[in-house]
Amino acid sequence: MDILAWAAFGLIAGTIANIIDPRPSSGGILGSMVLGIVGALVGGFLANLVFGVGVTGFNLTSFVVAVIGALIVLFGVRAFTRSSI
Repeated sequence: MDILAWAAFGLIAGTIANIIDPRPSSGGILGSMVLGIVGALVGGFLANLVFGVGVTGFNLTSFVVAVIGALIVLFGVRAFTRSSI
């Protein structure tokens, strides 16, 4: 059940990141979910390095960290590829 909950959390974070970025996205729901999950991992890692706390569960801080991580991943992927994700 935890995997499904994190997938839902990743889907929401990835969707919010796609809404914040004004360029169109062609990844669909699966792309948004992967973006959110990877973003949560990246954001949690970076937040842990800087602040000593990362993604700790389903709370507002973890959600903000996951969305910021998803934006970092989204901009990084777009910087290294020519197609839009």
